Amino acid sequence: MPVRTVIFDWGGTLTPWHTIEPRQAWIHAVADAELAARLAAAENEIWKRTHDGHRSGSLAEVFATVGVQHTPQMLDAFHDWWEPHTYLDPDAPGLFEALREREIRIGVLSNTLWSREQHERIFERDGVLGHIDGAVYSSEIPWTKPHPEAFRAALAAVEVDDPAEAVFVGDRPFDDIHGAKSVGMRAVLIPHSDIPAEQRGPVQGDPDAVIHRLADLLAVVDAWR
Repeated sequence: MPVRTVIFDWGGTLTPWHTIEPRQAWIHAVADAELAARLAAAENEIWKRTHDGHRSGSLAEVFATVGVQHTPQMLDAFHDWWEPHTYLDPDAPGLFEALREREIRIGVLSNTLWSREQHERIFERDGVLGHIDGAVYSSEIPWTKPHPEAFRAALAAVEVDDPAEAVFVGDRPFDDIHGAKSVGMRAVLIPHSDIPAEQRGPVQGDPDAVIHRLADLLAVVDAWR
């Protein structure tokens, strides 16, 4: 089958994996260690739900869970702390340009609590927003990867009906590789993220290809074309 679209995971794939302590972002956001601990615990519970039941969540839900009416200043401080960990892999802009030259549509599917606006700000900052044909952020839909509906939403966003014409690129064997393969997409693994054991999932997907840097994807796609 031809390759009509490549859909990318965001964290750990387009943005390289960073090992960090997320509670520090909450301390930066609310300047209160006790409240930050409660927010971090609420966030962890939502992520556990996304992992076990593939149901999505949002930052607004995190705040609501602990009874906090968040302010724009809190959100700005939270994202300011994360900013150094959001920069795209240096290979991404050139890869996106090369895919567009081949008339291959580009998509993003991310398990995230963040808003579309934050992700688009990051992509705009790094000069690739105009190359993205469609994006799905789990904060806007009921499901997270590896649920089939998350992948179907991503296919719809890039206007591709046949999953066999789509390639998914991700760093997580369960969420990304198993999830994409389960709906009939081809899947490419970038195996560099230090994924905690509790996040690895009950099965490991069988990737159609493994690459060790984003730039290597182009040769894989060209061979499939």
